[in-house]
Amino acid sequence: MEDKVANFTECTEAQIERLSTGVPGLGEILGGGFIAQRAYLIRGAPGTGKTILGLHFLTAGALQGEPCLFVTLGETEEQIRSNAASLGYNLEGISFLDLSPAPEFFTEDQSYDIFHPSEVEREPITRKIIEQVEAIRPTRVFLDALTQFRYLSTDSLEFHKQAFSFLRYLSESGATVVFTSDSSQQAPDDDLQFMCDGIIQLECNDMERSLCVTKMRGSSFRMGHHSFRLTPRGMEVSPVLVPDLQREGLAPIFTGELTASGIAELDALLHGGLDRGTTTVLTGPSGVGKTTVGMQFMKASASRQEKAVVYIFEEGLESLLRRCEAINLAVRPLIESQMLSVVPIEPLSFTADEFSRLVCRDLEQNNTRIVMIDSVAGYRMSLRGKDLISHLHALTRYLKSKGVSTILINELKTLSGDFHISEIGISYLADDIIFLRYLELNGELRKAIGVIKKRVGDFEKTLREVQITPDGLKLSEPLTRLRGLLSSQVQLT
Repeated sequence: MEDKVANFTECTEAQIERLSTGVPGLGEILGGGFIAQRAYLIRGAPGTGKTILGLHFLTAGALQGEPCLFVTLGETEEQIRSNAASLGYNLEGISFLDLSPAPEFFTEDQSYDIFHPSEVEREPITRKIIEQVEAIRPTRVFLDALTQFRYLSTDSLEFHKQAFSFLRYLSESGATVVFTSDSSQQAPDDDLQFMCDGIIQLECNDMERSLCVTKMRGSSFRMGHHSFRLTPRGMEVSPVLVPDLQREGLAPIFTGELTASGIAELDALLHGGLDRGTTTVLTGPSGVGKTTVGMQFMKASASRQEKAVVYIFEEGLESLLRRCEAINLAVRPLIESQMLSVVPIEPLSFTADEFSRLVCRDLEQNNTRIVMIDSVAGYRMSLRGKDLISHLHALTRYLKSKGVSTILINELKTLSGDFHISEIGISYLADDIIFLRYLELNGELRKAIGVIKKRVGDFEKTLREVQITPDGLKLSEPLTRLRGLLSSQVQLT
């Protein structure tokens, strides 16, 4: 019964006529776009991007030959056109109705002795709007800002009636309306929130901009606070990644295909390699060789003509390439052949949603088969205090659903002592866990590698010594005579 209800809902929504918002990424949040002939409120403080969103909406319609109308009660048409030109908007095909106060309002005597100003000014403004709508019959109207009509009403009840009838008039004339509000504690816009069909809230703080949809009549939408950026090209939205594997038919299927490292001893440790479509956590303290082991898998995959992408948060491209070349890990030719990409990420310049969108876009455009994130600590910085686990969960689940193998580099704070997989609770995300750790033997600092988890298939239960040499990674035979490697008490028997 539930499946039938779900199918009915999907079919009903699929039949609804929608209009593109013109904003990259926003359509994904709204289920495809705005529903035609309805009214949508864009809320936000000054400078959050309300007018820019409206310009996107109108220019998207104008590109399709739709008649579009911009009604402004604040900025002048000249100011809007000038600002739009600086952002590269083409306003050709968009009509303007400029109802902003003229300079004469200040220089001439505009006082009224008998009538309230609203009674004198409302009628000509109403007449101008009706004449413009009747003349061009717009399919899209952007009104900035509807709350200005409040000053043409004698009380809140009258404003509510006038605003509601105005939106209904536009909708019944065939227009889809997007309007903004200038709300404050003294003049809240609660009444407008009730009468509109959808609400998009824009927010801006010191670190990032975000938007959330709080209302969408007749349609589902993606919950959450979604990052957006105002660029020289306008607004770009990065929706929160929420993979719905079962509904989309994307539940992971492990085929038994293995991703080998190309080093016989390392592959023996994993009984052939990493399983396709799994998430692997490579964990260990600083300097133990996590990135080197990860790059070995990436190089081997790219050499097999499988598109591989490495996202590095903590060092530059040249630094990584020099380290690889110093140990005979030839990745530069693979980068030149475009089978391997190394993408430096400055975590303070990206939000987590923007990074997820970057990863997803690359996967869809280039058919990526394996992804490495180096490291989880750097990725965490881009979250700016948000929940690391939920974001990593969504990203790895999405990659897994596409059959993409993922390697997460996780750094432990302690060099020795009792064994820990992770200090931030990400081990549950892993299908495979490979750990590296230091050990001291005969007064010499050495390194060991082992597998503690492999969800699909078996693995070697012993550990091996690992060396990073000018000729590459070298793994020893299993360390069968050592005891206490998972504690601070290593003993040779």
